[in-house]
Amino acid sequence: MKISFLFTFFMFIGTLVFGQSPIGTWKTIDDETGKEKSHVEIFEKDGMLYGKVIKILTKGKENSKCDKCKGALAGKPIKGLVILSGLKKDGNEWSGGKIIDPNSGKEYKASLRLNGKDKLDVRGYVGISLVGRTQTWQKVK
Repeated sequence: MKISFLFTFFMFIGTLVFGQSPIGTWKTIDDETGKEKSHVEIFEKDGMLYGKVIKILTKGKENSKCDKCKGALAGKPIKGLVILSGLKKDGNEWSGGKIIDPNSGKEYKASLRLNGKDKLDVRGYVGISLVGRTQTWQKVK
């Protein structure tokens, strides 16, 4: 009986510690104004994480298009645009993917790291991770 209880207890603790995932909906915050900009839904497909803009919170920009994007994304609506792609689990972060800034149309390498239960550090960078910036997104409840 004790062994069964201990096994169940440690499985539960392991799930809490190691089972956390960025899958869900996150609120992006403008670096300059501190205002909420959008909701991004992070989902898993074929073992990788992706993030799609599902709601634009900035008044008057709800129907904006990715006018500065290149290739297949040029002129596409930002709402519904997949801005995070190809992130794989690597220890306690997800990396190896890309992020697109729909305002500038620029694409960067990306990594994600959970920051507590309801914050997600999203890093976009060029070349190596030291050359970039991190935004903290908040979990939508």
